[in-house]
Amino acid sequence: MARSGSKRWLSAIDASAAKIGLHVGMPAAKAQALVQGLQMVDADPVADLVALERLSLWALTQYSPIVAVDPPDGIVMDTEGADHLQGGEELMLSGLVNRFRARGLPARAAVADTWGAAYGLARTITAETRIVPKGQTSYAVTPLSLLSLRLNAETAASLRTLGFKTIGELAATPRAPLALRFGPEIGRRLDQMFGRVAEPIDPIRSPDIIEVHRAFAEPIGAAETIAKYISRLVAKLCRELQAKGLGVRRTDLIVHRVDNTIQALRAGTAKPMRDVAWLTKLLHDRIEKIDPGFGIEKLSLAATMTERLDGSQVVSSLVENVDADVTSLIDVLGNRGTQRIYRLAPVASDVPERSVQRVSPVAEENGETWPMTWPRPVRLLSRPELIEVIALLPDHPPVSFTWRSKRRRVKRADGPERIFGEWWQRTSEWVAVRDYFVVEDEMGERYWIYRSGDGVDSDTGSHRWFVHGIFA
Repeated sequence: MARSGSKRWLSAIDASAAKIGLHVGMPAAKAQALVQGLQMVDADPVADLVALERLSLWALTQYSPIVAVDPPDGIVMDTEGADHLQGGEELMLSGLVNRFRARGLPARAAVADTWGAAYGLARTITAETRIVPKGQTSYAVTPLSLLSLRLNAETAASLRTLGFKTIGELAATPRAPLALRFGPEIGRRLDQMFGRVAEPIDPIRSPDIIEVHRAFAEPIGAAETIAKYISRLVAKLCRELQAKGLGVRRTDLIVHRVDNTIQALRAGTAKPMRDVAWLTKLLHDRIEKIDPGFGIEKLSLAATMTERLDGSQVVSSLVENVDADVTSLIDVLGNRGTQRIYRLAPVASDVPERSVQRVSPVAEENGETWPMTWPRPVRLLSRPELIEVIALLPDHPPVSFTWRSKRRRVKRADGPERIFGEWWQRTSEWVAVRDYFVVEDEMGERYWIYRSGDGVDSDTGSHRWFVHGIFA
């Protein structure tokens, strides 16, 4: 609840309040009259801004080199040059929203060509995410309401009084009468939203981030010149990292152009390092992504994610000292946008699909091992697939089964191996069991199949059969 003098209104509501008809901006007295015993908490804009800054710094290390606070309730990011590290824009947005939701923070996210368009879409869409293809910003923002234009409430109310409802109606109106009555703000916001005027993002920076800069008296633009100064910045950054006993995991190159726009490139490493030659190569490989425009007036190199790294600075040769370490290969593939580099590690669980997890390819061993009492298939399906089975209950293996429209006769079988549900994970698994069999068909192919339930009591499972894995 916000207040100004004696006036009080709802500045934010939760999902339960929205379901009963409350909305942001509603007078507090009216809300209390509608809902008996309504609980309201005074808004704390200062604490909200501090929390928003913390989220922005977190997003800086996870998603983009260029992140800024967009008060009172938003974060703006320029993800061009960094979204490939998240598997593309779609996976990046869905992952971002899911991570917020997991922490009890509902969020909506939008990607568009301009800050203004993304701002408006993120605050008006009903879905959690929205991606506007390049060049289609005008089609996406035309039906949005005037509140999406980042105008003050008084100006927006006056425009509605004049009959304007959408941004499309406002954009189709001659500019001069609007400027004469309301000043230049409406025209500026429209130009920013449609991309006719640049709106650079001033990135947020933590005092803990190690960052080095190089400004130029005359703008530079040649790839060879950019590469030369990147090499010098990397060497300087590594010296500062060594002085603090740190290694870099994520490096951001910020390119400041003379037209007051910013471009950024991000490079990540599988392990903390301060190898000058290798970090230089990772950034040189992406120089072709830099568009110098009319020239670059400043380069900044920041270590946005660091970890402890003991020992002296490593200055390696890219030709000599070849060893069996595949970290360099992981870095190259990862910075090209390859998201399928991982290692499988065991988890302490009897339920097969919970007994394995994807971890970093350079993660340390956790000491867990898979049970070796019964054989396990080399390929575990992402989810068990339903099959039709002829079998004698409760303990006999299948005589035949039909999977993916093909009937297979069972020649040999071993089992059952009974696996109980993890009642401490889910109450629905208190009495749940699975009976697994290793079966071989007439073609010599071996499968791992199971029956849900003990074959007698329906409370233990549905008694349907599934294929869960394939043996070599």
